[in-house]
Amino acid sequence: MKFVKAIVPAAVLALGLAVPAFAQSASESMHQAGQDLKSAGSSTVNAAENAGRGTATAVHDTTITAKVKKSLHKDDTTKGQDIHVSTTAGVVTLKGNVSSRETASRAQELTQGTKGVKSVNNELAVSGSSSSSMQ
Repeated sequence: MKFVKAIVPAAVLALGLAVPAFAQSASESMHQAGQDLKSAGSSTVNAAENAGRGTATAVHDTTITAKVKKSLHKDDTTKGQDIHVSTTAGVVTLKGNVSSRETASRAQELTQGTKGVKSVNNELAVSGSSSSSMQ
């Protein structure tokens, strides 16, 4: 009986000390879960913002490409030439074959004068010329 009288208070004391530790651990777990949720929400917002910026850039690039093509089509020197236009982040690339160096230069000049163009990669080749492209 003495043994039981000694064990019961020890067990109660141990249980009393363990409960706050479990409560603290649960509290820390809940706090960490809240932080993880906040981080996930922040990551989702960042992803949405980046997707929006990417879409805006694509729309802007498409607009620039259309303006350059229109400009090349309206110009007497470049009209009817085999010029392909692509735009990435405001950088316009001209590819294809043209009849002369003057035509390639004029295409670059018209492209550089288009609003929103940051730079031009002129990869136009002059037909019948030993030089493969304008740089």
